[in-house]
Amino acid sequence: MAQNDTETQASTTAKLSLPTLTTMVVGSMVGAGVFSLPSRFAQETGVAGALIAWLVAGTGMLMLAFVFQNLAVRRPDLDAGVYAYAKAGFGEYLGFFSAFGYWASACVGNVTYWVLIMSTIGTLAPALGEGDTVLAVVLSSAGLWLFFALISRGVKEAAAINRIVTVAKVVPIVFFVILALFYLKPSVFADNFGGADYAGSLFQQVKGTMLATVFVFLGVEGASVYSRHARRREDVGRATVLGFLSVFAIFASVTIVSYGIMPMSEIAELRQPSMAGVLEHAVGTWGKVFVSVGLIVSVLGAYLAWTLMAAEVLFVAAKDDDMPRFLKRSTAADVPVPALVMSTLLSQVFLVVTLFSDDAFTFALDLTSALTLIPFLLAAAFAVRVGVRGELVVAALATLYTAFLIYAAGLKFVLVSFIVYAPATVLFVMARREQGRRPFSPREFVILAVSVAGAVLGIVALAVGWISL
Repeated sequence: MAQNDTETQASTTAKLSLPTLTTMVVGSMVGAGVFSLPSRFAQETGVAGALIAWLVAGTGMLMLAFVFQNLAVRRPDLDAGVYAYAKAGFGEYLGFFSAFGYWASACVGNVTYWVLIMSTIGTLAPALGEGDTVLAVVLSSAGLWLFFALISRGVKEAAAINRIVTVAKVVPIVFFVILALFYLKPSVFADNFGGADYAGSLFQQVKGTMLATVFVFLGVEGASVYSRHARRREDVGRATVLGFLSVFAIFASVTIVSYGIMPMSEIAELRQPSMAGVLEHAVGTWGKVFVSVGLIVSVLGAYLAWTLMAAEVLFVAAKDDDMPRFLKRSTAADVPVPALVMSTLLSQVFLVVTLFSDDAFTFALDLTSALTLIPFLLAAAFAVRVGVRGELVVAALATLYTAFLIYAAGLKFVLVSFIVYAPATVLFVMARREQGRRPFSPREFVILAVSVAGAVLGIVALAVGWISL
């Protein structure tokens, strides 16, 4: 189908209803992260710390969900949510960074899906290791480009598949929780309550789980990304809150019930997907197989949803002249193919990077979370600027929460994020030159200097061993 540089006509745009938007939010949130939660939490905290962590994360993310709901109603002129809010509140360059960071986060997140799939199959095919061998990367790369071909056929087809897969992937997770409750041992749960010796203070335990909770909640903003497709603008906010509330209890339950099955130190040592290992301990091999099959379905569905969102962010940013013009080309079926190609290519790059990481899955998961923090912080801060009295408290709490997440991420992921962000400025300069504008204003030049300095420091830190992948 021929591509064009004009905006997509309304007649070809897939208009999404409230149930469809909500399903897309749930589909985006229920993915690789939930299957990794038992060991991720057990590596950092006991039951008490996990309960506090979920309380903090649940409250903070609910505030962010309310922020996106309020902004969808208060600023219906802004499409693509996260990126548009940053631009409107803090200028084009920070808006560009928000768009790029959110897009890059989606692409890195897609890498975690393929690593986890290969790690799951790796229990039967040792050559795949834990998803980080050369063979695993080759097979994952083939999967990347197969999905590119599928999504290129059209948003309607991909969205329909996502609705079916979302239902299919929630079933094994709920089944896991029910079975774990049935086999839960109160004495084991009690022994895990305070945490193991390696976990540190209660504050350190909570802090250590924050990036994991961010990862599983990514997608709460998904409906706002698709706001241009919504039948009714108010459905964007409703889908955001409904999607969040639908999965919060499931995520917390997966973590907490696992502490009643095995000692914390043993859960921490499980290979990914650790949920499969927990259920195997409870009911035998069939439990591991059941979860593993459910994981593959879940992860492929989440990959589909996130690839769509990643391409959408680049496409809308290009339409607003904040990305190079070639990224706003789309087909008659409303598929932004150049943006889709860029998304697939970046995922391909990070797949190769996992070969050099000590723990491919954990690195990709944490980097995914870290890259979203600046976009979330800017969106929450924008809500503070435009909110009325009743909304300011929610926006302020969301802003404080995202600021705390940046602190919890630690220096390592802040520096690695700079390494990713800084080179992206090339795209911003290309867009400015296409418009005959000078690349940077004085204020924007200061932001550039900070990002480049952070990237240089990050590269030096990696080179001399201060931090590692």
